[in-house]
Amino acid sequence: MKTLSQWVFNNTFLTLPEGFGTPVSPQPLTQPFLISVNPQVCRTLDLDPKSAKHPDFINIFTGNDQLAGFAPFAMKYTGHQFGQYNPDLGDGRGLLMGEVINNAGEKWDIHLKGSGITPYSRMGDGRAVLRSCIREYLASAAMHGLGIATTHALAVLSSDTPVYREDVERGSTLVRVTESHLRFGHFEYLFYTGQHDKIATLADYLITHHFPDLAKLDSQNRYQAMFKLIVTRTAHMIADWQAVGFAHGVMNTDNMSVLGLTLDYGPFGFLDDYEPGYICNHSDYTGRYAFNRQPSIALWNLSALGYALSSLIDKQQIETVLDTYEPTLQAAYNINMQRKLGLDAPSVTDAQLYEELFALLASQHVDYTLFFRTLSHIAQPDIPQSASQFRTLFSQLPPLEHWLKHYAQRLTLQTSSDEQRRNIMLNNNPKYILRNYLAQQAIEKAEHGDVSMINDLLIALSTPFDEQPHFESLAAMPPAWGKKIIISCSS
Repeated sequence: MKTLSQWVFNNTFLTLPEGFGTPVSPQPLTQPFLISVNPQVCRTLDLDPKSAKHPDFINIFTGNDQLAGFAPFAMKYTGHQFGQYNPDLGDGRGLLMGEVINNAGEKWDIHLKGSGITPYSRMGDGRAVLRSCIREYLASAAMHGLGIATTHALAVLSSDTPVYREDVERGSTLVRVTESHLRFGHFEYLFYTGQHDKIATLADYLITHHFPDLAKLDSQNRYQAMFKLIVTRTAHMIADWQAVGFAHGVMNTDNMSVLGLTLDYGPFGFLDDYEPGYICNHSDYTGRYAFNRQPSIALWNLSALGYALSSLIDKQQIETVLDTYEPTLQAAYNINMQRKLGLDAPSVTDAQLYEELFALLASQHVDYTLFFRTLSHIAQPDIPQSASQFRTLFSQLPPLEHWLKHYAQRLTLQTSSDEQRRNIMLNNNPKYILRNYLAQQAIEKAEHGDVSMINDLLIALSTPFDEQPHFESLAAMPPAWGKKIIISCSS
């Protein structure tokens, strides 16, 4: 384990030509203090977690001191927000501080959220508040625990600096960590500003540092293969979102990672009751980013990226690659659903089985996570008569009884043992998810100086498929008020 001063840096993004952003120093927060640090992310960076409690760590990541090797830089990009192109985007409250090389030779971006005004702040103050930092901190840990591709968060820090939103809140920073912060919007910026030579430069940078196997291909095939990888990774990410019941809330192209990582957690939400049209973002008035629209929106975003790459890839090649998205997504999603139901091989009847189940869950407003977790524990011989075990989830049991008999019949086609089925289900149906009401309770406690719930959630969410009896309350049915929390982009 290392201290901060022992980190090894290689700031490759700064080797790109001018025009990719602006060097900016973070603006200090007053009387800063640590809220929480994630030990798992510390291990990724070879950082001793104890160093996070040192004043140097707190001061460096709140803009009150500098670390040798850091070169703070606000990245410039654009993107489509709710379907409309916005040329004025960029790191408006974030800074790429540097790239740390760990002992395994991996390059990790260190990025601050809430570090103050940059040239891309668009009349904003460049600050983040405690609630948004806590939500992203816990969400990234939750997604990582679920095995879903995501950015990470090392730590949350807060301060006495007042930040003015609907109310006066504490200015805070989130220390974000990921392989790259490159977005669809980086390529859109270069395309719409006519910097087509730099599109190839950025694409070559992406390939060199993140898709090195493609470097040996000639230029005619290299960029098409790069785009294919982005499409494939995005399809797998969306399939994982849909299977676990995660709604991102703001799938603008500037919030889409070229590495297929879940990026920029804002007004996200995990499903409580199964609601296909669930809108987690209070500001999404038209439901553009509703849960059931995420697969099609991701394709829309990929099409926008393809258009931005049209100086490198011809139109027919772009269309050919985009045509692979839906079958890739469907195949990945089918595998996820097979695992959630413990099916050891696909069957032609599975689509009907899924459709009947989702219609049933939607019609009775059944808790998505609790249904699958409960089903995971039931032995195969007991399934046809197990409806009573779901009585707290369903208002009417006869429709469930009908589906359970259909499911039990489907299981007769299995070649694996029932113990294997249940193990697969228990390892693919989490007991713990970051429900909005849990995040809200953790936030409210932290605002009063109690960070214990943040740390409890961090532990529980790191192994969400384990029983963890001491955290049983975090897996309970949400109260009625907890299903109706309004989350917006305001942060």
